[in-house]
Amino acid sequence: MQELRDKCPWFGLCRRKREYLLYYHLLSFSLMGIPGLEASHAWMGIPFCSMYIITLLGNSMILLIVTLDQTLHEPMYYFLCMLAVIDLVMATSIVPKMLGIFWLNSVEIAFDACFTQMFFVHSVTAAESGVLLAMAFDRYVAICNPLRYQAILTHQMVTQIGLAILLRAALFMTPVTWMMKRLPYCGSNVIAHSYCEHMAVVKLACADPRASSQYCVVGSTLIVGTDTAFISLSYRMILQAVLRLAKKEACLKAIGTCGAHLCLMLLYYVSGMASIYTQSFGQGVAHRTQVLLADLYLTLPPMLNPVIYSMRTKQVQDAVLKVSGPKKDPV
Repeated sequence: MQELRDKCPWFGLCRRKREYLLYYHLLSFSLMGIPGLEASHAWMGIPFCSMYIITLLGNSMILLIVTLDQTLHEPMYYFLCMLAVIDLVMATSIVPKMLGIFWLNSVEIAFDACFTQMFFVHSVTAAESGVLLAMAFDRYVAICNPLRYQAILTHQMVTQIGLAILLRAALFMTPVTWMMKRLPYCGSNVIAHSYCEHMAVVKLACADPRASSQYCVVGSTLIVGTDTAFISLSYRMILQAVLRLAKKEACLKAIGTCGAHLCLMLLYYVSGMASIYTQSFGQGVAHRTQVLLADLYLTLPPMLNPVIYSMRTKQVQDAVLKVSGPKKDPV
């Protein structure tokens, strides 16, 4: 109580529960953008805007060609569509507000909007990890048990997997968002970040935030650790099955099919874990570097995912040419 009294200059005004809740719900935050690089914000908005436009075009293209091309109506491409939707939500959750900060000096964000942004940012990152695991499982069934592929990965099964991914992400973020919203924020309202990142917001609390901080770090580690363990197991069995193939062409085709997935997973997990642990334990890393790394983690993979997948998957390339190519007039 004394600690709250010392940190909160309005303690006497918000002492009663009703008055405190009134103050609590009227509170808003201010986002700094990238601390230490405020003078370069106008220029830094250009690459982030470019990445966002490419993200919108690339992921929308994936959704469009899978919808229009009947040959891509398979579980593998349904999971790719899930990934594209998640990437669109992930980038849209932060980039428009970032550009408002960089170009319009629109730094204020409402209290509820801040925690809504936090919920979407962190839940979609958990959902993306789940989709990558589903894609690894899809490749495992396709290569190691091809005769039962259609029987195992039915449309109903794909739908259930998608719902389970969303449910896990929501169950992960709902408790931490609830805990964060119940903390008192009665000191500085300036968030030293370009979006409402959990670790940046929790530093503004007037009460002990260790419960929510530890929950977020442990929960993220468990989700990523569990998913990467099963993904590694899947690709180990895939590799063993591929090496047993007698024909070299079949072996190369199987490896090529999995190449895009491996690129997506390395891009996502390496950048994600670097961002999480740098912000949690990287006291020796400059704060602006931590913020830049977190921003790139949420903008770079969504931009590169459709590019990598289009370059590495011949079926997607053929579908793009079929949809966008010139139509021949009938003779």
